[in-house]
Amino acid sequence: MAHRFPKLIAFDLDYTLWDLWIDTHVTPPFKRNEGDLNRIVDSHDREIAFYEDVASILHRLRATDVTIAACSRTHAPKLARQALTMILVPPPVGHPDASPTPAIEYFDQAELYPGSKLTHFKQLHEKTGIPYSEMLFFDDERRNREVKKLGVTFCLVPDGLDNVNFEAGLEEWRSAHPEPVHGEE
Repeated sequence: MAHRFPKLIAFDLDYTLWDLWIDTHVTPPFKRNEGDLNRIVDSHDREIAFYEDVASILHRLRATDVTIAACSRTHAPKLARQALTMILVPPPVGHPDASPTPAIEYFDQAELYPGSKLTHFKQLHEKTGIPYSEMLFFDDERRNREVKKLGVTFCLVPDGLDNVNFEAGLEEWRSAHPEPVHGEE
């Protein structure tokens, strides 16, 4: 049972996966220097990069059948998508021959627009059919715990996503949902 996952895990972007607000802290155009992984820069050389543990978390989830979603109330959805498209996630450890992958390819769903996270999760539920009880959401802002009203498990990550708070979020979800899910026996 310790290895159970919810059917959908969602991540906010700003200050959850990277350390900036995409709609106010950077200025396009973005560029990636040759050979750079997990790093792009804006027109003033401001770096946009995932926090250190994000790549390994994405790799771990990709190895399961979890639906991965990005949920951001950004006013710059095009810039968020562009950053996710340009950031290259390095190959998993132990796979030196694998190619880096654009971060956007890890996300099965993306709700990137201004407004309440309740709207984001209602759209995710409508698009995927996944019950709210099988959703886990990581965000740096306390106000977004409003998704708990729907039955989504919320994990606050005030200093950004890392392996420790990812595990804490999984454990919180598992504690709230002791019945096996995803074909576990």
